[in-house]
Amino acid sequence: MSIRQSRFSRRTILQGLGVSLALPWMESLAPRVSAAEAIALPPKRMAFLFVPNGVHLPNWTPSRLGYGYDLPATLAPLAPVQDDLMVISGLTHDKGRANGDGPGDHARSASVFLTGAQPRKTDGLDIRSGVSVDQVAAQNSAGATKFASLELGCEPGRGSGNCDSGYSCSYSSNVSWSSESSPVGKETNPRSVFERLFGDGSTPQRDKHAMQREQLRKSILDYVADDARSLHSKLGNNDRRKLDEYLNGVREVEQRIERADEFTFNEDVDYPMPAGVPKDYGEHIRLMSDMMVLAFQTDRTRIATFMLADAGSNRSYRQIDVPDGHHELSHHRGDAAKHEKISRINRFHIEQLAYFLQKLKSTPEGNGSMLDHSMICYGSGLSDGDRHNNENLPVLLAGGGGGTIDSGRHVRVRPETPMCNLFLSMLDRFGTPVDFIGDSTGRLSELRV
Repeated sequence: MSIRQSRFSRRTILQGLGVSLALPWMESLAPRVSAAEAIALPPKRMAFLFVPNGVHLPNWTPSRLGYGYDLPATLAPLAPVQDDLMVISGLTHDKGRANGDGPGDHARSASVFLTGAQPRKTDGLDIRSGVSVDQVAAQNSAGATKFASLELGCEPGRGSGNCDSGYSCSYSSNVSWSSESSPVGKETNPRSVFERLFGDGSTPQRDKHAMQREQLRKSILDYVADDARSLHSKLGNNDRRKLDEYLNGVREVEQRIERADEFTFNEDVDYPMPAGVPKDYGEHIRLMSDMMVLAFQTDRTRIATFMLADAGSNRSYRQIDVPDGHHELSHHRGDAAKHEKISRINRFHIEQLAYFLQKLKSTPEGNGSMLDHSMICYGSGLSDGDRHNNENLPVLLAGGGGGTIDSGRHVRVRPETPMCNLFLSMLDRFGTPVDFIGDSTGRLSELRV
């Protein structure tokens, strides 16, 4: 085993049996890179998180614009990161509207979320949407990291068949599209994500090595222990603490995945989940959030998408005393009791987002935190689940984008401003500018004062 430098990221790599464990950027290792490369560190990251069925806007939208905006009940869990957060009101996805295609708003809301393109109404193989913003960035920054992008979810969905009024299940189950006809499938099993991120070699090789480690009942860290000890002696005190904290974090995630694998599911479980997934939905989301943090921290990738649930999901939320199906509740017809339950679901999702953002904020990097160098876009392709409308979408943008975003504000854009204008602006800041994406009409000037 030997410590080596990654050709692309210039981050130290620890190696062992089928394991390649990249480490965070450290001051002690800075002299190994050129001055120009040191200025470029740390890199920028982007993540896009999708939630289905819209939100209850009265409990979501701040009453004040600008700095010092109020956090309504739904957004209250974001108080620790409010200064790192921009609430953007008024964005629209026109191509999520029927535009002559009739029903199918939920399927359209997912397919349009990151593409801004009108999906072809079909439940056959001739699906068509557009290239999503994450894949535009991935294709324009190919080779910068081991994985161009990471696609995650909590519901496996279906890749074929009719899932919404004549729309293919491919539309409902995916937000990432590498071409007009190619959705990028998501991974829902945290263990599989972990092995993909930290296992060396081809898929069969990773599976073989994972099986060997499983049979030996050893942590992934046991196989890089020699490298870790050697590196530890070469680091300064601050970086030693950073290394210890990082390795402890990797092991904690490993242990949680192992505990999740111990669960089996009874036939009376409300919603089926794939084997190896935590029984608790909140823990599932948090584990996937940890996977994104680890992937960013080790520079395995700089681009991720995460569907907390598929479009039109009718998952129940018994853990917060909402046994009703989410989709059914979203057709509230103005019922105050249903509004209250929807708001509870919305807040539950925001609590998971807060966990992710605080993880990024508590991870030091360069002169700030990992959140300072990230752009995290969270939202839904529908505004109100009952009206199925696509204007005034619920959108949050967290992170400083490497000092290019003036956060800590609530901004309201002009009506009918395409959400793709936000994506154009994010691509600029990510270093992968393009002339247009989807139905964009220009940049979103509101990101800076």
